[in-house]
Amino acid sequence: MFSFRLVGLWPCSRRSLLSSLRGPPVSRSNVCNMSSDSHWLSPADRDQLVMELRATGWVEVEDRDALFKELHFKTFNQAFGFMSRVALQAEKMNHHPEWFNVYNKVQITLTTHDCGGLSRRDIKMAKFIDKIALSM
Repeated sequence: MFSFRLVGLWPCSRRSLLSSLRGPPVSRSNVCNMSSDSHWLSPADRDQLVMELRATGWVEVEDRDALFKELHFKTFNQAFGFMSRVALQAEKMNHHPEWFNVYNKVQITLTTHDCGGLSRRDIKMAKFIDKIALSM
């Protein structure tokens, strides 16, 4: 049986939730205090880190503050093995990707939902994903 529950999905305050709909705040004072990894990136850090990820195939999502990458593997088993390794890391980080899989293709979108945009957690997860993909 499937149930859908809205309570507790947004650990941030209502004000932070509403501000996330408008995009990243100008100052860090409006950022949720989940952990140091869930803070938005400073403009300088963001430019540098996103540029590094672009070099490995990540692209910025047009209408969201998110990163996207599509990976292709030789077989479904290889794609599933990759997803399993990423899933284990996601559980450790408590930071789960949005993803889609058909046969040997995996599409991944990273964003930090509790703060409504890119954070250090997304960068860390993207780098982990790249490392695992290279080892497959």
